[in-house]
Amino acid sequence: MEQSGTSALLQGAVQDLASDVVSALRGGDHVRMSGTGAVDEAGGSLDLAAVRVVGADLLLPHVLFPTPPDPEALAVFRKTVEAFPPRADAAPTVKWSHWAMGRTLRRLDAPPTGAPGTSGAPLGDETAEPDAGWLDEATWQVLTHQLAVLAPLAVPGEDCAVARAARRRPVDVARGFVRAVRRRDWQQAASAGRWLTLLDGVPDSLGLEAGLDFVELMGGSDPRVALQVQAARVMRTAGALV
Repeated sequence: MEQSGTSALLQGAVQDLASDVVSALRGGDHVRMSGTGAVDEAGGSLDLAAVRVVGADLLLPHVLFPTPPDPEALAVFRKTVEAFPPRADAAPTVKWSHWAMGRTLRRLDAPPTGAPGTSGAPLGDETAEPDAGWLDEATWQVLTHQLAVLAPLAVPGEDCAVARAARRRPVDVARGFVRAVRRRDWQQAASAGRWLTLLDGVPDSLGLEAGLDFVELMGGSDPRVALQVQAARVMRTAGALV
């Protein structure tokens, strides 16, 4: 029962953070970190665990808009990166999620010159990309699922092995988007749609914009779905203005 209660608290904290990000994406404002103040069974705040789930998307508004992060949000984000390094035997998606958070931190919290060990200092050798070879042999179903998990890597100008794998297979990602919609997996559909927003060679027959509207309508009560749809819209608008 205690574990179930903790899981419910964590889910609520994740939903709150995702809602904060959606609000910032819609308003071009700071992510405010509403925070739950909840405590897990180890006596620590659930905030770090929630940030780990949301991942690099916590600071997405500050990647897409020229606004500095709220100091509190940035501090919690950095603490999460430091507290949860992936183990050597971690799943590839876990390693890539951590890499994405480290990359985002370096973008928004540049290390001060000659000040190792202070806030903003490098977090070790985290610039090297994890392996992404498993994506080359993945079926289109598996590819879409993995890309959905790694949706925080779907940002303009990102050049990493995962993004390159997605760019090589736009039709497969489009097939995965349609499959997710048919299966009513709104989280995966929204994440795949976010990737498709950035890819060339997406079939016009897909009707991506209308598809994302439908996904938002059907899954809009989940702020994690809304986050992916809103991210796609912001990036789509930015691309149209270029």
